[in-house]
Amino acid sequence: MTERAVRTHSHEFLWGTAISEYQVSGAVGCPHSNWADWEIQRANGSRRIARGRFSGNACDFKNKYHEYIAIMKELGTNAFRFSVEWSNVEPREGIFCAHALTYYSDFCDALINAGITPMITLHHFTDPGWFAKKGGFENEENISYFVRFCQKVFESLGHKVHFWATINEPNIYMFQGYLRGVFPPGKNNPFLALRVIKNLLEAHTRTYTALKNMAHGIQARIGFVHQYLMFYPYTSWNLFERIPGFMFNHILNTAILNFFKTGIFKVMNYEYRALSGEPMIDFVGLNYYSRVLVKAQMSISNPFVPACYPDEIMTDMPYALYPQGLYDAIVTVSQLNVPIYITENGIPDGKDDRREKFITEYISQVHRACADGYDVRGYYYWSLMDNFEWDLGYLKKFGLCHVDFETKKMTVRAGGRSYAQAIKKYSE
Repeated sequence: MTERAVRTHSHEFLWGTAISEYQVSGAVGCPHSNWADWEIQRANGSRRIARGRFSGNACDFKNKYHEYIAIMKELGTNAFRFSVEWSNVEPREGIFCAHALTYYSDFCDALINAGITPMITLHHFTDPGWFAKKGGFENEENISYFVRFCQKVFESLGHKVHFWATINEPNIYMFQGYLRGVFPPGKNNPFLALRVIKNLLEAHTRTYTALKNMAHGIQARIGFVHQYLMFYPYTSWNLFERIPGFMFNHILNTAILNFFKTGIFKVMNYEYRALSGEPMIDFVGLNYYSRVLVKAQMSISNPFVPACYPDEIMTDMPYALYPQGLYDAIVTVSQLNVPIYITENGIPDGKDDRREKFITEYISQVHRACADGYDVRGYYYWSLMDNFEWDLGYLKKFGLCHVDFETKKMTVRAGGRSYAQAIKKYSE
């Protein structure tokens, strides 16, 4: 390996960006999603989304994807990760929409013709409304519906798409929906949360087995996307700050990663053993943004808050730049002994005055990991463009491209162009 070029095990390194369908198409583009219902609900008299916003048609991606592909090429990327919206493919139980499948097929063709490798995510936080009404992933018997959907999509696209991610960030899906209650279904039930995690892991293994047994399944690389989110005490000696961090780290990271090492998930009374007794995974998708510092405060209703140290550079969310953590995350997930793709890494930066530093320093950690022999084969910046950031609405600007949500005009940010410079630097 040369000093500058990123190469791993003779594989072409994938430089990409990432999106999810609901975040770029909104409730207008995904009207049968449980999120479309969630947006219009109220909690304690207030809308679910920051500032009472609605997603609308977000970036109107379906009608503008050719323009975005041109930007991908302009930036020098050769890969793109996106989700297939289950509620559009199966808007009613057992009724599959040929038009939606044709759209995704045409989109994949457009990517491939542009020299961009597609990676499909089969579940990215959203569920069809009918599935949610059945209890979603709270109920083990509902897993078969998800497997059936995945088979339908793979039947349509498996001959042209090589990379497949089953489920995006089940730890965050659980944490936001079943502990914080800011995602649907808006519950705060730790025991139910653990059941959901267990069922999502089972959904992955059953989907993996089903797709591998289909035409083109053996050739497909089927992985799982994990957000590496570690909690640390603000003050190292403070047990009051250490204990909650230890608990969250075990549930959100250790137990899940142990499953992919041993085939066994066990937290408290919840246990799941993979059908074959072994984990089923061809690669791990690693999502990493920063780490969380847990700080205690004198408040009964809210005793812990995320914090940062005085000398740290903050993002527009309550966490700081922490590029070392990406290297640490790579080292940790390398224990799974499968190729690693950084499937999300990005910064909320409305002023665009920290994005270049973020991209430069985080990608340098990827390069460091490759140089140290870790099998990292791709990096996907989150996100290609500003989009609907779930409960935060349109407040946070992660995009390499600024989007005017009224006109849908997109403009590559100056900070965003630093990604093109990094790709060029590390590809030489």
